[in-house]
Amino acid sequence: MSYSNHTFSQQITTLLRFGLLLLLPLLILSPPHPAMAAPATKNEPQVIIIGGDRDYPPYEFIDKDGQPAGYNVELTRTIAEVMGMRVEIRLGGWAEMRRALQSGEVDALQGMSWSQERAGEVDFSLPHTVVNHAVFARSNSPAVGSLDDLAGRTVAVHRLGIMHDYLVKNGSQARLVLTDTPADAMRMVADGKTDFAVVAIVPGMYLIRELKLGNVLPVVRNVATHRYCYAVDKGDAELLSRLNEGLAILKKTGQYEKIYNKWLGVLEPQHVDLRTTVKYAAVVVVPLLLLLGGFALWSRTLHRQVALRTADLTREIAERCHAEEELRQGQQQLVQADKMAALGILVSGVAHEINNPTGLILLEAPTVKRFFADASKVLDQYYRDNGDFTCGGLPYSRMREEIPRSLDKLQDAGKRIKRIVDDLKDFARNGDVSCSELVDLNSVAQAAVRLVEPSIHKATTRFTVSYSEHLPQFCGNAQRIEQVLVNLILNACQALPDTEKAIELATYCDTARSTVTFRLRDEGSGISPEHLAHLTDPFFTTKRDSGGTGLGLSVSAGIVKEHGGTMTFDSIPGSETVVTLTLPAYNKESLS
Repeated sequence: MSYSNHTFSQQITTLLRFGLLLLLPLLILSPPHPAMAAPATKNEPQVIIIGGDRDYPPYEFIDKDGQPAGYNVELTRTIAEVMGMRVEIRLGGWAEMRRALQSGEVDALQGMSWSQERAGEVDFSLPHTVVNHAVFARSNSPAVGSLDDLAGRTVAVHRLGIMHDYLVKNGSQARLVLTDTPADAMRMVADGKTDFAVVAIVPGMYLIRELKLGNVLPVVRNVATHRYCYAVDKGDAELLSRLNEGLAILKKTGQYEKIYNKWLGVLEPQHVDLRTTVKYAAVVVVPLLLLLGGFALWSRTLHRQVALRTADLTREIAERCHAEEELRQGQQQLVQADKMAALGILVSGVAHEINNPTGLILLEAPTVKRFFADASKVLDQYYRDNGDFTCGGLPYSRMREEIPRSLDKLQDAGKRIKRIVDDLKDFARNGDVSCSELVDLNSVAQAAVRLVEPSIHKATTRFTVSYSEHLPQFCGNAQRIEQVLVNLILNACQALPDTEKAIELATYCDTARSTVTFRLRDEGSGISPEHLAHLTDPFFTTKRDSGGTGLGLSVSAGIVKEHGGTMTFDSIPGSETVVTLTLPAYNKESLS
């Protein structure tokens, strides 16, 4: 009986194995059930892993809460926001992150200095900043003037960093001591374990402040300059293109400048300690108390004299008060005039300094464009004969399209800088502005909307436009009117308390008055009646705490006045604000 049961069990086992062998191909070839499919959906974008150095402040580092922070981190998150990407930022050791990019564990590195050798391993984005490196030493170290003077000296340098590659490539005779982080290099030179350290100037100054390395200072600045870019795996053109596009949007909208100034601007001054505060307070307070005591005594004596002579001096006191009020008003006018004079001097000096490099950009950009146009004929022939090749770290088939656009952007940027400087100069002094071109208000409004589109999308989900058809042209300057519209739209976006509030833009024509009109309405917090009359006054702003300067509407009002137009504001506090910009329509008969 036991033998037969055993035989039966073997037969059942054999049948099950045979059935599994038959079902296995079907399971492999059949599509997965929807419930068993991968969790990702078409509407959910893929998570992009962005790597970086955990100890390279202020570019990228782990903060005291254990979270990624720094210039690179905020730049990456802002690019992800404007491009609709999902990113995960991972910070680790620099050598570890470089290996992770090569192995595919991360999709990109958010900060990597460009070099010809590295360009053969990865693809670089357009640079988002420039990193200057310096030689740091103790305050009592012997003087050096260049990297060549480091020969025979011990020099701390970040392992696998760009300066490690640079010194090795150029055959430096210095005795290199490799460290895991720039902070380790700075500590070694502070402790006297090495003679010098070669570190990027901004992280070096940041570490001196944070680590309180009072005996370390930069002895040679700007010994090497490198472009600082995003790096992706070789051939990942799609991700590279998205990063470049996001970076361009941030620079266009001004978000890049805010991030740059926040992290890489001038280091904050050291806080004054309590003892120093008390010391200076005593120096100021004691004389002030003596002065106030003397003033109180004098005031009491004067009060007694006035009490005795009140009847006789009433008229004289009234006249004196009136004179004092006139004097105070005159002093305020003098102070304001002095501010305007100082502003004019400042603008003239800054304009001169900015116009020199700007003029160089505007002069050289067309030359480079002509050179590339001529050189592209030879390169195109080489491309047709030999196929695609690498040029500037990118395939020539792509560079032949990118270079003209980049040069155009460079030239446009130079023109924009010049326009901004000219606007400041116009604000500081009276002058004639050429407003002789025929301009379509609809085209200018559409260009302004495109320019601030990211800010509009961030501020509201209810943005509507209405462009009137067959709108007559007006005589003026399109770029300057565009500047006015951009300023008005940004002000409307900043006034909205939440994204459910609307912004309405419209253009129309008043044939009876022969004018064209731009009207902008926002459902923001509104403007107090006492502020309406001062909106276009120089330096008047209700946003001083958030960085407002009070120049935007003042400059805009000046531009509108130069075009013979008007700009009016109507507001209901807590409900809405309406800005109406009216310009005279072009009329041949009125100009003849």
